[in-house]
Amino acid sequence: MEEKSEFLGTEKIRRLLIKLSMPVIIGMLVQAIYNVVDTFFVGVAYGADSVQAIGGLSIAFPVQMIIMAFGIVLGTGGSSIISRALGARENEKAEKVLGNVFSLSLILSILIAVPCLLYLNPILKVFGATAGALPYARDYLKYIILGGIFFVFGVAAQNIVRSEGNSRLAMSAMLIGGGLNIFLDPLFMFGFGMGVEGAAIATVLSQAIASFWLLLYYLKGKGAVRFRPENLKLDSGIIKEIGAIGTGSFIMECSSSVMMIFVYNALATYGGDVAIAIFGITMKINSFIFLPLLGLGFGLQPIVGFNYGAKRYGRIVEAVKLSLVATTAFGALGLLIVYLFAEKLLIIFSTDPEYLELGKTAVRIMVLGTPLIGLNVVASILFQALGKARPAFLLSISRQLLFLIPAVVVLSSLYKLDGVWAAFPVSDLLAFMLSGFMLLRVYKLFKESKDSLKVGTGAEITDTISHI
Repeated sequence: MEEKSEFLGTEKIRRLLIKLSMPVIIGMLVQAIYNVVDTFFVGVAYGADSVQAIGGLSIAFPVQMIIMAFGIVLGTGGSSIISRALGARENEKAEKVLGNVFSLSLILSILIAVPCLLYLNPILKVFGATAGALPYARDYLKYIILGGIFFVFGVAAQNIVRSEGNSRLAMSAMLIGGGLNIFLDPLFMFGFGMGVEGAAIATVLSQAIASFWLLLYYLKGKGAVRFRPENLKLDSGIIKEIGAIGTGSFIMECSSSVMMIFVYNALATYGGDVAIAIFGITMKINSFIFLPLLGLGFGLQPIVGFNYGAKRYGRIVEAVKLSLVATTAFGALGLLIVYLFAEKLLIIFSTDPEYLELGKTAVRIMVLGTPLIGLNVVASILFQALGKARPAFLLSISRQLLFLIPAVVVLSSLYKLDGVWAAFPVSDLLAFMLSGFMLLRVYKLFKESKDSLKVGTGAEITDTISHI
C-alpha cells in the first residue's frame, strides 16, 4: 500500500504541487460555484423579494458551515495522521484512523441534528436574522440539517483521499456534487415549485451522491489506506489525536460562523436587509479567491506530512516556498478582478439599485487584504501537516476570531457600516504578520537542516518543533 504514496517523497516538488493542487483547485472552484448557485436561483425566483430571500440564505450559511466544520475536524486531523503514518510506513495505524473517521462522521452528524432542529428559530435570531429573512433561512436550513451526515462525511473523506495523494478523486467528488446541484436546483425550485426548500433539497441530494462516490472508493479497497470493518471501533487515543490536530481547522470554520454573528448583527443595526444580502453575496464572491487558496494549501499538506514522516526536510522547504509564491500571486489576481468588475459581479444576483450602489463600495473594501491571506493559509496547513496542534490552532483562528471580531466591534462603533467593511482587510493584515512570524521560525529550522545536510537529526528537529 505504501507504494501508492511513495511518489510524495521522490517526485519533483513543483510538479508534485501542481499534480496535487490543481485537482483540488478545480474542485474548490466548483465548490464556489456550488455555493452561489442556490443564491443565484433564489434571486431569480423571488424577484421583488429577492433581497430578503438572499438575506435568508446568507443567515443560513454560517449554520451550514458549522455542520461542515465537524467534517473538517475529522478530515484535517485524520489526513495529517494518515499522511505521516504512510511516510513512516505505519499502515496499520493509518487504517485504524480511517475506520474511526467513518464512525465519528455518523455519530457527530446525529449529535448536531437534534439540537439544531429543536432550536432552529432561536439559533437563526442569534445570527442576526431579521423578520423578513427568518422564514427563508428556516425553510432552507431544516433540510440541510437533516442531510448533515452527507456534509460531515463528504468533507472528511475528501481530506482523507487527498492525504494519500489522490487529489483527482477528491476533485471528481466535488465535480459530481457541484454539477448535480446546478442541474437539480432549477428542477426543484421551478419545476416542482418548491422555492428555497427545493434549493436545499437539491444541495443535500447532490452532496449525498458525492459522498457515496467516496465511500465506494474505500469499500472496494482502491485506496492506499484499506477500509477494514474492525477499525470502525472507536479508539480513544486516535480520537484525541484527531481532535488535537483538527481542532484548529474546526475553530477556524466555526470562528467564521461566530464572526458572522457579530457582522450580521452590526449590519442589521446599520444597514438592514440590504446590507445583510450584500455581505452574504460578497462572501460568496470571495469564495472564488479563498477556496482556490485553500486548494493550494491542501496540495501542500500531503507533501509536508509524508516528507516529515520520512525525514526529507529539504523537500518541505521547497514546497513551502513555492506554495507561498502561488497563493500570494493568486490572491493579488483575485483582488484585481473583483476591484475592476465589482458591479458586474453583484448584478448577477440582484438588480436592486440600493443593493448595487452600496455593494460596490463594500466588495472593493473587503477584498483589499486578499494578497495577504495565502501566507496564513500556508502556515496553518504546514503546522497541521506536522501534527503541531497549538500553532495550527492559533493561526486558524487568527483572521476571523482573534482579529476580525474585535475589528468589527471597534470600527463599526466609529464608522458604522463602512467600519464593518474595513474590518476585513485590517484583520487580514494582522493575521499576515502573525503567520509570517510563526512560519519563519519553523522554516529556518528546516532550511538549516537542509543546508547542513543533517537529515539524520530528525529527533532534534521534532523536539524543537514541539516547543513552537
